[in-house]
Amino acid sequence: MAGVKGFFEVGVRTTHAVPGSDKSINSSSEETIDLQKELWDTTAVDPVLAKKMALINQSIDEIGMTPFHWKLFFLNGFGYAVDSLLVVTQSIAQPAVSQEYGNPSKHIAGIALASQIGLLVGAAVWGFSADVIGRKLAFNTSLFVCAIFVTIAGAMPNYISFSAMVAIYSAGAGGNYILDATNFLEFLPSTHAWLVTFLSIWWAVGYTVTGLLAWGFMSNFSCDPDATVAQCTRQDNWGWRYLHFTCGGLVLVLSLLRLFLIKMVQTPKWLITQNRDEEAFRVLAVISEKYSRSLSLKLETLQSHGRVYLTEKSVWNSLRLRKHFGGLFETRILAYSTSVIIANWFVIGMVSPLYGVFLPYYLKSRGADTGSGSNYTVWRNYALNQIAGLFGPIIATFLVETRFIGRRGALAIGAAITMALQFGYTQVKTPAENVGVSCAISAASTIWSVMMEAYYGTIYAYTPEILPAAHRATGYGLCVVLNRIGGIAGVLIGSYANVETTAPLFVCAGLFGLLIVLSLMLPFESRGKRTV
Repeated sequence: MAGVKGFFEVGVRTTHAVPGSDKSINSSSEETIDLQKELWDTTAVDPVLAKKMALINQSIDEIGMTPFHWKLFFLNGFGYAVDSLLVVTQSIAQPAVSQEYGNPSKHIAGIALASQIGLLVGAAVWGFSADVIGRKLAFNTSLFVCAIFVTIAGAMPNYISFSAMVAIYSAGAGGNYILDATNFLEFLPSTHAWLVTFLSIWWAVGYTVTGLLAWGFMSNFSCDPDATVAQCTRQDNWGWRYLHFTCGGLVLVLSLLRLFLIKMVQTPKWLITQNRDEEAFRVLAVISEKYSRSLSLKLETLQSHGRVYLTEKSVWNSLRLRKHFGGLFETRILAYSTSVIIANWFVIGMVSPLYGVFLPYYLKSRGADTGSGSNYTVWRNYALNQIAGLFGPIIATFLVETRFIGRRGALAIGAAITMALQFGYTQVKTPAENVGVSCAISAASTIWSVMMEAYYGTIYAYTPEILPAAHRATGYGLCVVLNRIGGIAGVLIGSYANVETTAPLFVCAGLFGLLIVLSLMLPFESRGKRTV
């Protein structure tokens, strides 16, 4: 009780929230900490943390954008690229693996299901642990896990063993982009917060690289589209294997670059939530000194405001562990915000496999109906879809920084355009329409994109912005876990529906309509605000 008593004594002695529109905190040292630029006022939750976080935010803005931040843009972006690359790699391989080995289940798309389960486990493990032990470990190790197991997957001798490897490398990637966005955001000055949205360009790069590799490998080293399991032999079907070996080597190179091009440290915002003031100050001081930037903050100033609530206890204390979940619903407005953003992630999780994971089947069936069904035509169209998606993050970045649109408006606009185009895709009658409309869908969808071609580009950036720093990775992980549960539901729906018809597209379009409503229900607009 001593720690709790000390917390309340500090709160009474040094802190009070001024009612009304004047969001400032006065302390006994006669300094004023301005909270006007903070996304939401956290003084009711923890007044000590509110003051310290405001000081850290002010210091990050004072230092500004440096070469260190641009390194993070590229190196964290590699994680985004790997995540999309691996999701698409297993998606591309699924029809070829099924053609060679046969599918043990008549209805269940086992490879897609294994991927979703792996991604769910990865999100839960990496997301929750990052609030306990910090962001550094996942940044340094997750890509190595992916590189090893995606390479092994290419050598698997049957459907079940391949699915198992997909689940493992998906678990490695599952929490990676959570930490990439969180890590990047917690170092960025507020003037460059839009870069978290633009980080999704790397997601589109991952898609594009995989699409081009598939065009080369799957067109030339795959069984004939009409070949049966008995006719499709290993020597005729090396395309999906070459794809995995190549992607594994590429991911290994990226993981080495992340390890050796930058010495990653814990983010100052996470350190502050742990009451590790001296370490947080040292991180800022090193960046300031290395790049000759001013830093007005003094360590004594940080420490003078007292101890952050509960940090006198071990990070593994049950009360602190539960707090990472309870803290996401601590106030009425925060509980509402967390619930709505989780609903967004769940719905988009259902959409992604219905359209993204089964996209090769769509293209193949539409090619057979409206033009050539050859491997070359199928994978050419697939590559064109991914190239078109490069424009999405650029559009999203412009929209989120546009007055009267912002993050919520960008989400709603992306959903509306994608819904309209997907309804249009169900009316495709010619090969030209097939390529043109599907590319337009990909471009519009990537406004939402950092996982599949949905509204991830914006939601990946918006989600960590509205979550409190002390529980940001846990909250993000919870969103992604629900997203994966939705993904599993989407795989099951797609498995029992006929994915070679346009029926799943009608379901997708309807879900995008629901996302328009959910986007507009979000209470916080983070444009121009500092995360807390």
